[in-house]
Amino acid sequence: MQTLYAFSLSQDKQVKDFEKILLTSVDEVNQMYIWTLNLLDEVAEYVLIDAEGRANKFLPTETDKIYTTKLNSNSFIESLRQNRSYLENVKKYKVSWTFDPEIVRSIFAQLKGSPEYMAYLQQEDRSIAAEKDIIKFIFKKVILKSPEIEQAFETKFINWPVDKEVLQAMIAKTFKNFSSENPGQNKLADLTPSWDEDREFIVELLKQTIRYGAEYQQLISVKTKNWEADRIALVDTLLMRMAICELINFPTIPVKVTINEYIELSKAFSTSKSNTFINGILDKIFAELTQQGRIQKTGRGLKG
Repeated sequence: MQTLYAFSLSQDKQVKDFEKILLTSVDEVNQMYIWTLNLLDEVAEYVLIDAEGRANKFLPTETDKIYTTKLNSNSFIESLRQNRSYLENVKKYKVSWTFDPEIVRSIFAQLKGSPEYMAYLQQEDRSIAAEKDIIKFIFKKVILKSPEIEQAFETKFINWPVDKEVLQAMIAKTFKNFSSENPGQNKLADLTPSWDEDREFIVELLKQTIRYGAEYQQLISVKTKNWEADRIALVDTLLMRMAICELINFPTIPVKVTINEYIELSKAFSTSKSNTFINGILDKIFAELTQQGRIQKTGRGLKG
């Protein structure tokens, strides 16, 4: 949708250029995922810097003695550091939080003052199942709750507000995947279960929606003739074109799935009344296309 929006406003009408933009934006989600994992890695390593500062004190306190470097050898973090895919991606994306060292220091400062961290330091169980809990806490209760972290991600990743939800799902999947004491058996989360198929789908959806844009717009215009064209949000128009494209050109996607997906997108990205408007127009267009025999769905239950 975002790529089609950019295409519609651009003087450049080379579809290949926008195909590249689309795939780059998808890859940015994976990039954000690796940066986040690396941030957890860096926070764990920061305990060494903190320990050095405390060791240089003339008179260490009893509290200073409690703060060990245990987090740096956390079982989850150690498994991550031995993960080949993680290491390759850190190199590929040139990940380094040195551009803003205060980020790591700030996260650790918040962590250090929490009762959860104190409990972790006194915990004897070093299994990966037990040690994941403190890493989950750092991610959910510190990283995701800190305004300065939010700002850093928004600065670095333009689609952070939208992609944040996907990132959380990928991190959650990673915690689930990392369950073995053998690092070689722990896998990073994939962006999708089958990227090759999904890549083909999104590229084709983009191409077909552009190629038949005028035809789909005519279908929409007929059903919205009582509306002034400039009153219909561009996002609504693009969502309806995409939906029509799916209805006609993607036989394995159920009709209900298509319509429901675009209604949900309109709730997130358009006006408060867009979902009702889009639902009504798509229902009319679906009825017309069905009557014309242009909706050809394969498999049981795909027509409804």
